[in-house]
Formats: sequence, structure tokens, C-alpha cells
Amino acid sequence: MAVIKISPEEFLLKQNFAPVLDVRSPSEYTHAHMPGAFSLPLFSDPERALVGTNYKQQSRESAIKMGLDFFGLKMRRMVEETEEILSKYSNYHNTSGKKTVLVHCWRGGMRSAGVAWLLDLYGFEVFTLEGGYKYFRRWVLQQFQKEYPVRLLGGYTGSGKTDVLSALEKRGELVLDLENLAKHKGSAFGNLGMPVQPSQEQFENELAANLYGLMQKRSPEKEIWVEDESQRIGDVNIPIVLWKNMRKRNIYFLDIPFQERLKYLVDQYGKHEKERLVNAIIRIKKRLGGLETKEAVNALIEERVEDCFRILLRYYDKWYLKGLNNREGLEKLKHNIICERVTEANSQKLI
Repeated sequence: MAVIKISPEEFLLKQNFAPVLDVRSPSEYTHAHMPGAFSLPLFSDPERALVGTNYKQQSRESAIKMGLDFFGLKMRRMVEETEEILSKYSNYHNTSGKKTVLVHCWRGGMRSAGVAWLLDLYGFEVFTLEGGYKYFRRWVLQQFQKEYPVRLLGGYTGSGKTDVLSALEKRGELVLDLENLAKHKGSAFGNLGMPVQPSQEQFENELAANLYGLMQKRSPEKEIWVEDESQRIGDVNIPIVLWKNMRKRNIYFLDIPFQERLKYLVDQYGKHEKERLVNAIIRIKKRLGGLETKEAVNALIEERVEDCFRILLRYYDKWYLKGLNNREGLEKLKHNIICERVTEANSQKLI
């Protein structure tokens, strides 16, 4: 057997039947990693620092010897952890029945080579990422320079766009769910009921991999549905070139009455703790205005939840309309979809 180096595209495709083992240090992995990768660190953070210092101050050979001191003690554990990962995922066997693993480090150098050698010796079929995670990041950034065949799903806040996208996906349409990738729903309340947002780098990794996967599935007549978002989603940003290219595409605008959207928002967010809702309102105080902020908070405290959300919905309608109009050729791009209420059944009017 022999270890084979492959490109990021091949790495992502093989991930359908083989786990990605990230052998960088825990802090490198925590900051950002390839989507779906498992952390199998060759060195701890302190060990990595020691080996790196040794490399700079002594020599490559000295650093390798120090690294082997750490590696030797972990060989059995790393093999067993790999077996454990494979045992949980029956699809992680290729068509020939071999147990296949994908291994990478930062540059595709000594760390991945060492672990790949060990796992190959043990009997796994091993592929490593050419150029390592550093090369993968270069590939990620290149994906955002491309123009994609997308259709934008628009609509004021409270139009149930996420539900409509989900319904479209169930019907076999291609969907890029930016809010799911960002772990945030976009508004001041967007983090309520959501997990912690990824780092900007992790968001970009997930986004690039999703775009690549969708393009692999795409047939010539299909376009990718994506919500018409602001560039910023919570604490992460859609890469500027990608965002600008998206805004040149057709936008299918769900035109739903204000009162229907208000009911939807009250149902979605009114159940959350008052303290969290108040804190979310205060975060947008500068743009909302002092008087409106005070009235919204007071309405919430006085259990007038609908009055509170009415103030906020007017604010978001104003900002969304501003963003909608701030693009060239809107009159040709915008297609109004008249809807009576907020429901995922509105997806039927789009295709």
C-alpha cells in the first residue's frame, strides 16, 4: 500500500465514504477546520510550540527527533481512535471494502506524513491533502471569486423565507442555507435558539464546501436558491465578491401583509426570555433610535409583546427596503410573489 496525495476537490468528494482526520493541534482545529473533519492531533498545543521553537533555534533534524519522542507515545492511541471513528460510520468504507481515511495537517508536511505512514502501516487506505489545510484555504477563497447560478429568495423580515427554502429543498431544488451555515438568523434576535456562531474562517470553509457540493449535484437547467441576505449575518460576513455577484441575480420577493408577518414573528420569538429580548433590542439602539428603543422595551416589560414587535418590524422593513433598492437594475431583477400569509406552501408559487 502507499499513501496518495490528492487535491481539495478530491478530498471533499472522498469524504462521502472516508473520514477526514485533522492532525493539527487542538487550537488550530478549534479556530477553523475542514467541514466534517475529526480532530486527531499529533501534538498538543504546548508540544507543537516546543517542536516549532526547536526547528527554528536548532535544526530540522533536532525538531524531528523531539517530535518522535511525542509521537512514539501516541501511536497506539491514534490507531485506536481512528478505528473508533470508523466504527461509528458504516458508510466510511469504500466500494472495495477497505477502510479508507483522509489525513491532513497545516502544510501537508511532516505531521500528516507521520500519521499517514502509521495508519498505512496498520492497514488503512490513506489519502493526504496536497498542500495541507493551507492549500485548502487558498482553494476556499478561490471559490468566492466565481459567479454562481443563483436565484435570490427575498421578502421582508417575518416572511418565513427559511421555511420556504426548506420546502424547496424537500422538493428537490438546490438550496444554499446561509443562515444555517452562519448559525444566525440575521436580525437582532437571530442568535436566539441557535448554537454559537462559527469563526469567520470556519463559516467560509463551510460555505465553499457547500457551494462546491451543490455545483456537483447541479444539472444545467437548475439554479441554486439562496436567501437575499445582508452581507453581515450576525458576527460573520458573506465574502464581498460573492455577495456582490449574488445581488446581480433575479430576486423572487415574497410579498406578505405586515400583520401576517407580525403574527409570525411574535410566534417565533415572543416565547424567549424577556431579558434576552431586551438585550437584543438594546444592541440595535443606535439605529433604532432612543425613543423607539424605549417604547419597544417598555412594551415588552408590560407584556405587550405584539406592540414591541410591531415597532421592530417597521424598523427592519425600512432597512430591508433600503438594501433592496441599493442595487442596480432592480426593476428587471425583482419578481413579486403575492402571498396571503406566512407558510412554507408559498414555495409552490416559485417553481
